[in-house]
Amino acid sequence: MNHHLLLIIHLLSATIWVGGHLILTFGHLPQALKTKDQNIILNYEKKYEPVGMSALVLLVITGILMAYKYGVSLDYWFQFASPIEKVISTKLLLLFLTVAFALSAQFRVIPKLKSNPEKLAEMAFHIISVTIIGVLMLVYGSYIRFGGI
Repeated sequence: MNHHLLLIIHLLSATIWVGGHLILTFGHLPQALKTKDQNIILNYEKKYEPVGMSALVLLVITGILMAYKYGVSLDYWFQFASPIEKVISTKLLLLFLTVAFALSAQFRVIPKLKSNPEKLAEMAFHIISVTIIGVLMLVYGSYIRFGGI
């Protein structure tokens, strides 16, 4: 697939993923915490999850394909040898961290949050963490334009 098309899909997916989490963090989370209403978060998650998770899958696929186009194949992941490889490896580590937070939220926090608003603080930690990670991934990705870090 053409690199430019991969980049466009990657950027649109990043817009959905990071933008959705920024809306959640700054638009819905403060109100949920203030009113102690977990349904604000749960309702947003229910609407956003199909689109957000699709965007995340596209981010992973296009990111890996673009990494290969930059000559950073699986053999070079996590060696941190070249500037481009440093960016890609860092983004992969951040992706693994995102997946860990997502699994924790999905299987541990959200089931308890449905019946216990006291879990809002823990969910807020997950939301803010994933949002910060998403923004960091976006920033690291911008370094590709300059040849890496």
